[in-house]
Amino acid sequence: HRNFGKSILDMTLRIDREKEKYREMKQQMSNNIAHELRTPVSSIRGYLETLTTCPDIDPARKQMFIERAYAQSIRLSDLIRDIALITKIEEASSQLVKEKINVRHITDELFEEFKEQIAAKGFNVENMLPCDLEITANRTLVYAIFRNLVENSLKYAGEHITVHIESSRQGNDMCQFIYYDTGKGVGREHLKRIFERFYRIQEGRTRDAGGSGLGLSIVRNAVSFHGGSITALVHHGGGLEYRFSLHI
Repeated sequence: HRNFGKSILDMTLRIDREKEKYREMKQQMSNNIAHELRTPVSSIRGYLETLTTCPDIDPARKQMFIERAYAQSIRLSDLIRDIALITKIEEASSQLVKEKINVRHITDELFEEFKEQIAAKGFNVENMLPCDLEITANRTLVYAIFRNLVENSLKYAGEHITVHIESSRQGNDMCQFIYYDTGKGVGREHLKRIFERFYRIQEGRTRDAGGSGLGLSIVRNAVSFHGGSITALVHHGGGLEYRFSLHI
């Protein structure tokens, strides 16, 4: 009876610790979100206040303020989108439907979406995924995985680089993916923390580039949702490489 009582007590204490840890994590997340929202909202407000209180402002300067406010509104929309997605993965994953999807079609669609940015940066795209590569997965999350990886390359890797995607089967139930770019890369000391929410390799880097700071955290959670894992490495030819697996 003593051992049984002790086991119950230990279990209760462990549950309480997990609850407290989760509460602290949610509080930190809320604080970070409030901090990230404040910047674009303040910028938009400042630009609009200038435009409304200075009707005789120079047309060129007026256009500049409008364009900057628009850019900040896009950043705000991206942040809200990413917050909603990561919340759904963590708190409403049962609502995420899995279906048979063609991964090559998804990546082709993605590269078509970013065609103008890719051309402007002078990227060479190597999409080596088989045309018949199908897995049972949530389409929105798989699209988000590749979208965030490509967006990271566009924002941080530089110009005139190669972006490469390939895949291979792991046994009967897993598919391994390799995504890399040959760009600027990051220091090895950042690789273990790169998937943390709002983690910045350089202070202000995410804000300057317009990202939400949640992209790679979404990638990690989306991969985990599909029964896989992900690792970031320094690519042997320079740049950043991601290796991840998804359950077929």
